Amino acid sequence: MDINELLKGVHDCPCGRDHSCAIRYVSVRPGAVEDLAGILDGFRHIVLTADENTYATCGRRVEEILGERMEGKLVFRPEGLLIPNEEAIEKLSAAVTGKTDLIVGIGSGVINDLCKYVSFTHDLPYYIIATAPSMDGYASVGAAMITGNMKTTFNARVPAAIIGDVDILKQAPMRMIQSGFGDIIGKYSALNDWKLAALVNGEYFCDYVYDLTYDTMVKTRDLAQGVRNREEGAIQALMEALVIVGVAMAFVGNSRPASGSEHHLSHYFEITGIVKGREYLLHGIDVAYSTIVTAGLREELRKLPRAPEHYASMERGDWEKQIRASYGYAADGVIALQDKVGWYAKDPAAMYGDKWAEICRILAEVPSAKEIRDCLATVGLDDAEFTALYGADTIQDAVWFAKDLKDRYTVLWLYFSCFYRG
Repeated sequence: MDINELLKGVHDCPCGRDHSCAIRYVSVRPGAVEDLAGILDGFRHIVLTADENTYATCGRRVEEILGERMEGKLVFRPEGLLIPNEEAIEKLSAAVTGKTDLIVGIGSGVINDLCKYVSFTHDLPYYIIATAPSMDGYASVGAAMITGNMKTTFNARVPAAIIGDVDILKQAPMRMIQSGFGDIIGKYSALNDWKLAALVNGEYFCDYVYDLTYDTMVKTRDLAQGVRNREEGAIQALMEALVIVGVAMAFVGNSRPASGSEHHLSHYFEITGIVKGREYLLHGIDVAYSTIVTAGLREELRKLPRAPEHYASMERGDWEKQIRASYGYAADGVIALQDKVGWYAKDPAAMYGDKWAEICRILAEVPSAKEIRDCLATVGLDDAEFTALYGADTIQDAVWFAKDLKDRYTVLWLYFSCFYRG
């Protein structure tokens, strides 16, 4: 698929909406970093940002291309992982002046999110030069930040340009390549949650965007061995898939086509890891293993012969106790979110009772946990590391309470209503 053709958007979609994306230019090819020179337009005061690892990939060459246009440079040198929190936001914001007319980021997830967020708050465009095919947020409007100890996705803006130099991307650490592949495989879960939410919650749904995302996922899945071997064509296709999924998100104005229960579990492990000082996996790898978990939940739900006669309920005090045990000092934000959303006040019997057969039909559209596990093994991912790192108890806690991190309906709410017993 020609991504730059896709950027032209879709008009008169059968869903009733027009779809557009504000990205002006995408280049994914060997040597693509050289394309930067031709898309600088009239920019004269550019701030360059990276971290010390991503700067090492092509930072000097980018500086040469920017030349006198470069107004400032910020290279993050964190102790440990760079976190897209208030401190990082403040540092990048401080590098922006009243004359700055463009931010150029070199990096992947965190650098992209920081550029996305700061460019939005300063009403500036930004370009991102990808250094790893590690996640699908390059082209999305969402900036996944950690503010107030909460993992919050802010609707910000897409980059004006995305450059994915395959010569750089194929040299990325294999864990980051596996992470990008895992993020794509997670769409099995996310798309299923979207369809489920449309049925039980009346949520907006678009067949065109669904099919675009699903077809992109399948194409990428079939290139698993080439991805593991760092084959140029497979790495290029993976990066293109990550961008296309981001465009799909831009088409609907949120992350619904690409983020559901599997992402909520991933966010749970990240937030509780930060709060409690525990190790957690790369985002896309957590998403991959969480997709196995959510596939298992769907299989359990489908075994129910009919809608339950009784659904789970929790006393307010018991719920708060569980949330505080899970989220520590981040619990207040989680509690406030759910008080605002009101999911616990909804009547599951009214949502599910007469729709159970259709619910089960939708749940059956996702491959089994074993099939997803086997797919991930092709790129070298083994969920034994997932269980060993987090432990069965933490994974089960995530199944029950990761849903509380977000205002989005997913299969986690259905599973909780049917199986939680305290």
